[in-house]
Amino acid sequence: MKRILLIIILGVFSQFAFSQTALSEKYNLMPWPQKVIENNTPFFIDKNLTISILGNDLNKRVAKASVKFLRRLANRTGAFINTGFPKKNTKASIEINFSNISQLTVNDDESYSLSIEKDKIHINAKTDIGALRGLETLLQLVNFNEKGYYFEGVIIKDSPRFVWRGLMIDVSRHFHPINVIKRNLDAMASVKLNVFHWHLTDDQGFRIESKIYPKLQEIAADGLYYTQEQIKDVVNYASNLGIRVIPEIDVPGHASAILSAYPELGSKDNYNYTVERFSGVFDPTLNPTKEVTYLFLETLFREIAPLFPDEYFHIGGDENEGKHWDENTEIQAFKKKHHLKTNHDLQTYFNIKLEKILKKLDKKLMGWDEILTPSTPTTAVIHSWRGKHEGLNQSTLIEAAKKGYQAVLSAGYYIDRMLSVKEHYNVDPIGNAVLTKEERKRILGAEATMWSELVTPLTIDSRIWPRTAAIAERFWSSKDVNDIDNMQKRLKTINFQLEELGITHIRNKEFILRNISNYQDNEALKTLSKICEPLKVYSRNKGGTEYKTFSPFTLFADACTADAEDAMAFNNEVISFVKTKKQKHLNLIFQYLKDWSNNYTEFSKMNSNPKLISLEPLSKNLSSISKIIYSSLQENKISENDLKEANRLLIILKKPYEDVELMIVNSLNLLIDISNSKK
Repeated sequence: MKRILLIIILGVFSQFAFSQTALSEKYNLMPWPQKVIENNTPFFIDKNLTISILGNDLNKRVAKASVKFLRRLANRTGAFINTGFPKKNTKASIEINFSNISQLTVNDDESYSLSIEKDKIHINAKTDIGALRGLETLLQLVNFNEKGYYFEGVIIKDSPRFVWRGLMIDVSRHFHPINVIKRNLDAMASVKLNVFHWHLTDDQGFRIESKIYPKLQEIAADGLYYTQEQIKDVVNYASNLGIRVIPEIDVPGHASAILSAYPELGSKDNYNYTVERFSGVFDPTLNPTKEVTYLFLETLFREIAPLFPDEYFHIGGDENEGKHWDENTEIQAFKKKHHLKTNHDLQTYFNIKLEKILKKLDKKLMGWDEILTPSTPTTAVIHSWRGKHEGLNQSTLIEAAKKGYQAVLSAGYYIDRMLSVKEHYNVDPIGNAVLTKEERKRILGAEATMWSELVTPLTIDSRIWPRTAAIAERFWSSKDVNDIDNMQKRLKTINFQLEELGITHIRNKEFILRNISNYQDNEALKTLSKICEPLKVYSRNKGGTEYKTFSPFTLFADACTADAEDAMAFNNEVISFVKTKKQKHLNLIFQYLKDWSNNYTEFSKMNSNPKLISLEPLSKNLSSISKIIYSSLQENKISENDLKEANRLLIILKKPYEDVELMIVNSLNLLIDISNSKK
């Protein structure tokens, strides 16, 4: 009997999983909800659409979100909505009901249910934040036919897998103004991310106004910093979106900017501390043996902490190699006196002091995983950034959780590494780790990280989006929502919807290409940009020496993005042709090869300039090899001379060029092999 019951349960589960997969082919929802049921009763959108809020909206979050919702809906559908909000005691089209006002903590309930019927839409949630999440899902359900725009008829029950779903933006290496932060907060909310980690200080700049230590902005910021009023404004803006803001002041390393303003806090006397212009890891470090260091930090934290209501406060703590500590005899004597055998022990001593300072301010210390040592109190939160690509067997996330720490993962979600969306989407925050109930609870969630050594306000959106929308799904949706092809299908739609929120990832590419061509017809450049990607994993700026603070970031590599669209499509067609030998795939391959064959002709029509001259060989070599392959596939053979020339060109095209790599080389090689096999 038990066996029969198990078979029935498994059958029902399999049927439900299959139905969700089928639905995800139909609806472009991201992140995918926990449960979607079709009821086939679409709600058509017209001028009479209205919203009523039945919950006690003390913080006005839902009211503000509803106004934004109506504006976005009108823009998308072209509907001339009359009032949006009905008169009192009048029934509304969309009824939003919730019970509690969220305090924006890790304990928030973000669950919601959404029911769309022919003449009524219900959003029910326990908190106002849950209601916001439901509104975002509703907007993703807009569709149209010949009769007009409508909301798809579905019933959804949804809640997040992880309570911490974040995006970190580094504003120190390159400063990002308030409008950049706000548009990215809007985009975060649209895919249900709920933590904005604000990396405010590093070697290249201190970006917070301090009224107690004014030299921090006068000397250490190049005049580029946020006033305290601006910070309050951003925190309030994020709060209205249901997003918590976590500040990071990185110490004791990554301290060049701080020490340029207050050199007396440094670990090396008579050292010329300056704001750093290069990228990388540098020697300047706060001196953890001086009481004045702790007085400075406690005073600074007391001033800054009230700007950020959240209980978590990130102190960095990463990448301190301790070279200046090793060179300081007083620090070495201090270590000996306090039985601190290594620099790691000394930094733990420093971290414990900071933990006590922050505790007095009702803050929880959070730091990168270098702070994970036997002496670190378990009240600290471990931010795991090191994983297999740093030579470890697994991320430090699991180790931290098993040792009693709350933990957040970023290993695998470093979007500045310019890896494909597939690479990030394949990373599950927990993986196959076996955890107890308590250990699992300690894993709060994960963050995508946008380090800004190679990004400016012009390009940052294209480095964050749309990949972060797919990453957000790994943080919200069930673990078994992991189909790459299905994700990429849905992401195409979400990619354009991000533009509605002011994200500039599409339009700014056009600007950069126009800038390179000096405002000429640049179709040839567009074609190249769709098959090239920036060099990956920091090889574009190896050692941090090629690009500095004021280097140009309007180059061809800055116009290119991860997941070059034509390269992906072409590579898929080549794989399909190799497997099936079907003519339809070959026809599409021919079309791409024909376009690339003509690229150099089109490229040559532009009046040359220094930026174009450097790209000319790429265009010329691509055109040459495309012509050879096109001809050989047409004729079902390749001559010895053409084969020799094609292989020569392949060697050239495999090499990085102007900080990009051509993403179709392997497919071109495959097509040459096919032609050669038919001789």
